[in-house]
Parts: sequence; structure tokens; C-alpha cells
Amino acid sequence: MDLVSARIERALDEQRERLLAISPDLAPFDEYARDLLSGGKRFRALFCYWGWQSVAGRSGSFDPLAEGSRQTTAEAIVTVAAALEVFHAAALVHDDIMDRSDTRRGRPAVHRRFEALHRDSGFTGDRAQYGTNSALLLGDLLLSLSDAVFDEGLALLDPARARIVRQEFHAMRLDVTAGQYLDVHEETAWPAIDESEHLLRAQRVIVFKSAKYSVEAPLVIGALVAGASESQLEGLRSFGLPLGVAYQLRDDMLGVFGDPEVTGKPAGDDLREGKRTVLIASARKTLPPGPRQLLDELLGDPDLDEGQVQMLRATLTDSGAVAAVERSIDRHVQRAKAALDAAPLTPSAREQLASLADTVIRRVA
Repeated sequence: MDLVSARIERALDEQRERLLAISPDLAPFDEYARDLLSGGKRFRALFCYWGWQSVAGRSGSFDPLAEGSRQTTAEAIVTVAAALEVFHAAALVHDDIMDRSDTRRGRPAVHRRFEALHRDSGFTGDRAQYGTNSALLLGDLLLSLSDAVFDEGLALLDPARARIVRQEFHAMRLDVTAGQYLDVHEETAWPAIDESEHLLRAQRVIVFKSAKYSVEAPLVIGALVAGASESQLEGLRSFGLPLGVAYQLRDDMLGVFGDPEVTGKPAGDDLREGKRTVLIASARKTLPPGPRQLLDELLGDPDLDEGQVQMLRATLTDSGAVAAVERSIDRHVQRAKAALDAAPLTPSAREQLASLADTVIRRVA
């Protein structure tokens, strides 16, 4: 992913020059954006590249300039993949505000960093409001930057293909925005919703908040850059959607049971945030009234102590929900791999995508 990282750095350099020409007070926008974009696993860029590779049929290593590939096409896929990572960073900034998260990737979340800037600089006014407002603007700036980088990649394609790729990018952004709202909505609307709908609604959040945006859309965008056929796109979607669901199910498990030293987030963070995930919905279906009521009362309490987190973890495990989610992850991965085997894609790409599937599901952060 060195080529993608270099392209992101170039975009940030260009943005920094313009920001500092306006005012040196904008330096934190550059610093915090760089820190956020220097980390991460680059999964979206990887899926975008291998979506392209699955159609373009280049060599197995990450070298899109190899085997006589036209430089313009190579630059296009690297630039588009970089834009997806910048968009992801923007989404993380906004997501951490909505979730009231304190940390991201082992360091303070962006809104907390702006709060610290306010405190350490002796500014006047509400520190938390300053942090939230500033982080919202940085997230918006990263959204704008992702558009600019994406458009640079599209400019290297013929107009008809560029238009199709842009439509998929817009669809991805609509889906993830809708999914984010539904996630927020479920945290507060659940008492007014029929019990029989809770699990179905949690599954819908997974599809639109994460599955499409994390795996399916990057794959399809990369394939469209390469000029994929309908059958190739269908194969990638059939692989990407179930894998994306499994990806988010694993993320939900890590949000409750993950090791803070590895995840970079406090233990049981999703419990304090009140996430109404598939894990929670599955547990509520099987828990007796007493434990279910206790779960509802504690879920979403930002002041949960370690003992309460451990108790909720035990409740979820004893309910059978943890085992049920693990089985669901396995089923979705197997469905994804079966679709991949049947898809008309290049052999090297199928091999790499299968390996990526294992990586994203076995991850511990």
C-alpha cells in the first residue's frame, strides 16, 4: 500500500499549503488529519485494488505499473483507492463524535484532541463544544479532499467509464450515511419498536453502515475502473456483501470483547455507547425478563465500570448470542468464498481476495 500512502501524503501536502496560506491557526487540521491517515489497515484500498486486479489481470504483487499496464490506468486505481481511504478518515471523525468516543487507533479521537487544544491554549468558552465543532469541520474538509482526489483519478479514465465509477462512489456515500443514521436511530428508538423487529433492524444497519462501504463498494469501484462486465460485478458483489457483513459482526464482537491494548479503544466501548448490534439483539431474544431488563438498563451508560462491563460480557456469552454471532460470521465467510470461487475473475485475484477474507475476519483490532 506504499503507493496509496504516498498519494494520500501528496494530497495532504497540497491541502496543507493552502490551509497555512489562509492562517497558521489551521495547522491542527493538517496535523490531526495526517495522524489519522497514517494509521489503519487500508482494507478499503486493498479491496479496491484487488477489485481492479480481478478484472485487469495484472501480476500478483501490488505493482499496477507491471506487465505493460498503461500508466494512466495505474495512476487511476491508486488515486481512487487513496480517495476511499480519505473518505474513511472523514467518516471516522464524524463517527467518533456521534459515538462520543474518547480514542481512535490508540490515541485521542479528533474531537478530544481539539478539546485538549482548547484547554492547553487557555481559550475561552465551552471546551467540548469547541472540540465537536472543530472536528465536524475537519471531517467535512476530509470529505472535500476525498472528492478532489477521487476526481483526479476519474480524470484519467474515459468519460463514460468515469461517470459509472462516480455513480458507484455516490451510492456508497449515500448507503453509509443512511446506515450511520439508522445506527444512531436504533440506539434511542428501540423501546418504541416491536421486539420481533430488533434483530432484522440490526442486520440492516450492518449492511448499509459497514458491509457495502467496507468491502462491496471498494471492490466494485476498483472493478469498474478496469471496465468490469456485469457477470464480474455480480460475482464481486456476491462475494463482497456477505464478507462485509462478517467484517462488521467481527467488529461488533471486538467492540465488546476486544483487548484495549490491541484495539486502541477502551474495553467494552460499544456497551457504553449503547450500540444496538446483532449481538445485543440476539441476546435479548433468549434472555429471561430479569437479565434482559438489566441489559437494557446498563447498555448505553457512559459510566459503566470494569465490573459492570465484565457482567454484561458474561450475560451476552451465557445467552448464547456470542456463539450465534460466531456461527453467523462463519456462514457469511463461507458464502462469500463460494461466490468468489464461481466468479469469472482472474485466478491471482481470487487467491488474494480469499486471503483477505481470512485476514479481516481473524483480526483482533
